[in-house]
Amino acid sequence: MRYRSLASAVVAATLVLVPLQSTGASAAPVETLRVDLSDSTGAFYGGATGILYGLGDQGVPSRDLIAGMRPRTVAQKPPDGEQHPSGDALVTADEFFSSGGTDIYINSQDIYSRWPYQDLGIDDYISRLRPQLEKVAARPDRDRFVWTIFNEPDWIWYGDWATKKDKFLADWTKVYRTVKSVLPNARIDGPGEANYNPGRLRDFLAYAAANDVLPDIVTWHELSPDSLNHYRAHFADYRELERSLGIGPLPVNITEYSNRRDTSVPGQMIQWITMLEDTKVDAQMAYWTVAGNLSDHSARTARPNGGWWLAKWYADLSGDTVRVTPPRPSTRDSLQGLATLDRDDAKATVLLGGTASEVEVAVSGLAESTFGRSVDVRVSKATWSGYEGDAQQPPVVAASRVDVVDGVVTVDVPGGDPLAAYQVLITPAGHGAAPVANAPWSAQYEAEAGLVENARVVSQHDQSGWKYTTSGGSDVGYMNNAGSRVTVDVDVPRSGTYELGVLYGNGGFVGQQALYVDDAHVRTLTYPAVLNWTYRGRLDVPITLTAGKHRLSLRTSGPNGHLGAAGDNTLDRIDLTEVTGPETAAYPLADARRSDGAVIERGVRDAAVLAPTAVALGATDSVTAYVSAKQDGYYTLSTTWTGAGPSRIGVTTSGRRVAGGDLVTDRAGVWDGSVTVHLKAGVTAVGLTNESRGRVVLGALTQVRAGDADARAAVVEAESGRLGGGAVVQAGVWASGGSYVGQLGNGGTVTVPRAEAVRAAGQYNLTVGYAQAEKNTGHAYNTDTITRFLETTEAGGGTTRAPYRHNYTWDGFWPETSPLDLTTEGGELTFGNATGWGPNVDWISLAPLVVAKSVTPR
Repeated sequence: MRYRSLASAVVAATLVLVPLQSTGASAAPVETLRVDLSDSTGAFYGGATGILYGLGDQGVPSRDLIAGMRPRTVAQKPPDGEQHPSGDALVTADEFFSSGGTDIYINSQDIYSRWPYQDLGIDDYISRLRPQLEKVAARPDRDRFVWTIFNEPDWIWYGDWATKKDKFLADWTKVYRTVKSVLPNARIDGPGEANYNPGRLRDFLAYAAANDVLPDIVTWHELSPDSLNHYRAHFADYRELERSLGIGPLPVNITEYSNRRDTSVPGQMIQWITMLEDTKVDAQMAYWTVAGNLSDHSARTARPNGGWWLAKWYADLSGDTVRVTPPRPSTRDSLQGLATLDRDDAKATVLLGGTASEVEVAVSGLAESTFGRSVDVRVSKATWSGYEGDAQQPPVVAASRVDVVDGVVTVDVPGGDPLAAYQVLITPAGHGAAPVANAPWSAQYEAEAGLVENARVVSQHDQSGWKYTTSGGSDVGYMNNAGSRVTVDVDVPRSGTYELGVLYGNGGFVGQQALYVDDAHVRTLTYPAVLNWTYRGRLDVPITLTAGKHRLSLRTSGPNGHLGAAGDNTLDRIDLTEVTGPETAAYPLADARRSDGAVIERGVRDAAVLAPTAVALGATDSVTAYVSAKQDGYYTLSTTWTGAGPSRIGVTTSGRRVAGGDLVTDRAGVWDGSVTVHLKAGVTAVGLTNESRGRVVLGALTQVRAGDADARAAVVEAESGRLGGGAVVQAGVWASGGSYVGQLGNGGTVTVPRAEAVRAAGQYNLTVGYAQAEKNTGHAYNTDTITRFLETTEAGGGTTRAPYRHNYTWDGFWPETSPLDLTTEGGELTFGNATGWGPNVDWISLAPLVVAKSVTPR
């Protein structure tokens, strides 16, 4: 990768990204994405990452994932709706609004249990609608709900327009007026058809305008991959239709968009996000799989996948969008991008992806008054990690400081990965060292390109978009006999530790395969259960390799023979990433979310701040970084700041004030501060608040794994506890001690004592190894998973409730971490669920939230 101006090559940039291993195909030609910062296309809107049934229950997904992704709108079922077991609008509303959400759309017809909805007559529907309206009317935030009174009427109830038009228009009027009679200020969207149907839409809008029942928001769905070709034309046609009817312009929400092949995939989603932001509409990703996983953008409850990081990049945009010209506008599966210019922050951002080619991002319009004569450029890559595979902070794959010539720079972005998306950040050059890349050496190997023995390469190519994405378009399946194996040849640059990442699928069971390196058995891999054979999970394990060439083989037999049915897992892609030390990440606070009074300072000359840009916080101002942890465990969070006088910086994790974590000084100066806290695996919102009287200036937040501190946590096998009610100990081959506790809830409990290390009252994180696979089975394509809850009751103290989402199997255990504040000295803990069944529990860990703190002068 390199940066250059159009006039001359100014600097050589650092290339650290290793592309996908070649299969012999010639390199794709370089493509050019043109960005004109001088040509504004309007204020950034941010509505493209709304979600249909993105929320399941309280805590599913985690509030941090919702807030980081920051969808403007979601669509959920009505109160007590029967269409799905979770996703109730009123159950999820408080968390959504407190996480930065704007509107919740209520799909009123989802009160019905069947799909498509049973047609029992419009009066029956209205009788089911009124209780919904009355429950929402009782809320003080009632006007933040939007009413979707018909869903896909072009094929549900009113498909034949020639014979059903008059009935639909009459029914629309009756339902519309019913809503307004209970909620006079309610907003109603419609018609909500499954496709863009201009003829039906014209008839509907003309009638609605004439009869004073015009929707407040116009909606339709774009659910074909070819919508990437046609949506902009549909939108332009709709605006012309409005003009011809003398109405509007009305707000638009594309209330369902994208396909199974798109969700979770950065290189696919960027194509949708681009055209939706271009037209300044709200839009909601379709619900193809399970409720409560942000339309396939979260892994488990709190972990981001690669697609989530793209959505967060989008949510972080600010200022104005600017003109972006791709090589082939409105063309599916091609390079697309969007860009913003924030003059107040002196920052330009480009998001792009959708191609295997290398890309030249030609940026013009870099005003000297905003950016100066040279700029710092960082390019980060969000790689597809599967649907149920977590991904850490995207690495910076290239960075440099370049001169601006005639307002122009060109940024070269690597190719080789059409499933990835990229973020290009351009800011004025700082006075310190130039930015540097931090991506380790990595390589990717398609399983189907390796040596496949006693198994089958399966094409997963699908033009319809219905299938889930597969890296490379094919995978290896039918690994169902003792001799099944896949072998890939690798070549690593140095001797040391590497992270082996396997993208896999299975049939909803815990899987196993034996890993061999150069025909020597290294370890047996255990794959957590996933939804199905193509809904990709990702398993990461460390391995040690010497420099040079090796043969890595995944087999269904190990030293002790055939692994049985557990060996039959599909293999998609094998990744290798060099491990250069403990897990470490840096979060420039100039890129973080900040309160209104906090401002970015550039040109900070004090090198002690350790950043070319910094954030100045006045009294009570705050900044929030979304940090990502690979494991449940301890991490040291550190920052450096300057203060004009005594300072106090308050620390929060997931909105929870860290008691004893304040970073306090007694005088002016430059200070290093750190606190070692227990974090859940996945994303945690870390907040820093200036509680001083004067201003403080902070540089970056650094996160380093503190694995030695994990010994401070107390772990107990659930089966060693005291059982109550109907709880039972059951044998489990995947349980850590060979057994687990089942039948918790509905009177069944297990009680465990607190070890000496965790007897004190205070803040803790509770981690439970759990399993539960409860679901409904009636829907045509949605997997109607059900969340179970576990209540922790402290003897002499209170009760805390936490969610445990469906994890595909009853005997394969996931760790799930939740906050737990204890108020007694040593009061034992009882686990159960007073209102229903809880999950099966294998083990329980209790970890003090804070174990170390340091503040030292620089």
